Amino acid sequence: MSEKITNNNESREKLIECAKREFLEKGFAKASLRKISSDAGLTTGAVYFFFGDKNGLFEGVVGEALAQLNAVLENHFTQDIEADLTAYQQQDGDHDDFSEALVDVIYGHYDEMTILLDRSAGSKYERFVDSIIDKLDSSYIVLAEKYAACVPNKRVNRKMLHWLTHVQINAFVHMMQHEKDKESALHFIKPVMDMLIKAWMEYSLEDDV
Repeated sequence: MSEKITNNNESREKLIECAKREFLEKGFAKASLRKISSDAGLTTGAVYFFFGDKNGLFEGVVGEALAQLNAVLENHFTQDIEADLTAYQQQDGDHDDFSEALVDVIYGHYDEMTILLDRSAGSKYERFVDSIIDKLDSSYIVLAEKYAACVPNKRVNRKMLHWLTHVQINAFVHMMQHEKDKESALHFIKPVMDMLIKAWMEYSLEDDV
């Protein structure tokens, strides 16, 4: 193996490139490390050398896309938490920047996102969608508590908040599965985001009785 790994970075990138094709075609569980290594012109030992195991290789394929997605979400919620909700009036288009940032990540890493959504069973990322929902739920509860403090006689409707989180995630999953073109995706997701924000403002709180 050591003779074949003449350029560490080049060999690592070859493995990631070949693994992405294999995971896309077969999914994590059925993907063959032997096939991936052979396609990269290396031995299976190279996978363990660079990535530790199959999960490590999977992370090598999807890690950058996931990091960028998390960064967009965290930046968005930081801005929302810092906003003055007492003065906020929802207007169509006021979350377009967020929609565009999400679409940029998703369509800039379309194969990786497809792998995470549909090909990750058996990997440590098989709960990818659930983990995003958990992240959104945690952030939305903090934001909703702040919102409730601005509205007399209201409290957070946690069950509805969880429903709204699922609806938002499902909208973006549907976008990915049915809109292969980035511009078309933006055309449809922006008004959907407007609708979701209106629903969040209307239904995330309930009467405090």
